Amino acid sequence: MSRLLPAILLLAALARPGAAPAQSLDLNQGGPVEITASDGIEWRQQEQVVIARGAARALRDGVAVDADRLIARYRPRGGAGAQPAATPGESPLSGGEIWRLEAEGSVRVTSATETAEGERAVYDMDQAVMVLSGRGLSLTTPEQRITARDSLEYWPQRRMAVARGNALVVTSDNRRIAAETLVAYFLDAPTEGAPARAPAPAPAPAPGARPPIAGLPGADEGSRIDRVEAYGNVEIRTADEVVRGARGVYSPHTGLARLVGGVRITRGENQLNGQEAIVNLRTGVSRLVSAPGARVQGLVVPGQQQPNQAAVPPAGRPAPRNPGSPPPRGQAPAR
Repeated sequence: MSRLLPAILLLAALARPGAAPAQSLDLNQGGPVEITASDGIEWRQQEQVVIARGAARALRDGVAVDADRLIARYRPRGGAGAQPAATPGESPLSGGEIWRLEAEGSVRVTSATETAEGERAVYDMDQAVMVLSGRGLSLTTPEQRITARDSLEYWPQRRMAVARGNALVVTSDNRRIAAETLVAYFLDAPTEGAPARAPAPAPAPAPGARPPIAGLPGADEGSRIDRVEAYGNVEIRTADEVVRGARGVYSPHTGLARLVGGVRITRGENQLNGQEAIVNLRTGVSRLVSAPGARVQGLVVPGQQQPNQAAVPPAGRPAPRNPGSPPPRGQAPAR
């Protein structure tokens, strides 16, 4: 049976016992979900679905999901055989829980410090993952912006995002990291009652750097990227040079990037080739590492600006974390 409900509806949601207030774009924590719509809300009891149409919005503890249409799928808390009893004027989810929230059309998910956009979004409460698809995929934090062509996964409990297909991270100082797949790991948000860490002094903005994102005056600790792992056709661009490789790891905090596999450093017509490179995106200094038994190669054109680089023999190279393979689609990488 289908029923039309008022344009404002409170739905019970899947809450974790003892959960803290919602952090970032996390719909798995907090109280009830408030759903509003301009064209009405439909409750399909047999299908256990609530559909909101027209400027639909789902709001839970500061996290908002806006779309042309929202579909909330719910189930009884006591299992598939139990039936939540709902009386007129009462929420259809009395005694039930949302396990999946779908958004279609001009999707925008926002919190105090983060914004995600796309044509479609599916939030799986059991897996605690939001998957955006369609055109215009992006995830914006106060310090970085992540875009993708195929899909953008956000795992709030695991503090990471996975961008697939022409993935790109652009930092607030206009550094660009591109690859076929990018996995961004965020810093853990401080636990409730824990003393807050003093923020690190902000580096001086680079010439031509864009100003902080409007409406986001300060970066929440849980919205800052700790590191980015890049897989497939990795390219890092600065104002002066381009570094390419098969895979790599980048730390926004230190400004250091490590690339391995057929690395090429290009500045103007000058090019250096090696098996591995350590690039400092803040100072522009690149350390090129040769493969065992091989020599670093380079093409230097007279009159061209030379890359700030140093060839490092294999025995003297650092040993940061070596990136492996990108995670399978829909599966979270192991931390």
